[in-house]
Amino acid sequence: MSEDNTKYHVSDGRALTPAEIGRLDEIEARLGHDEDRSEISDAAWATARRGKHAKPKQEAISVQLDADVLAWLRRKGPGYQTEISRILRERMLQEA
Repeated sequence: MSEDNTKYHVSDGRALTPAEIGRLDEIEARLGHDEDRSEISDAAWATARRGKHAKPKQEAISVQLDADVLAWLRRKGPGYQTEISRILRERMLQEA
């Protein structure tokens, strides 16, 4: 276990416990040294986006829809509720 707790930084300023330092040292040992890993090119980072795969928080609601609209959505099969959200999001983004 490393006694050098200055090589790890915690964003909230608290000190790492010896157990946390030990766990990080174990992970670092499994990964190897920085020289053993290839660098990620600037071109690869050019298209990176934070939260690309994050899903918005969902909330269950009750909504009344016209019967023919609901029938049309249900004909799309499983996932029609997701389709409702997609349609509304598309419209929301058009108005933004």
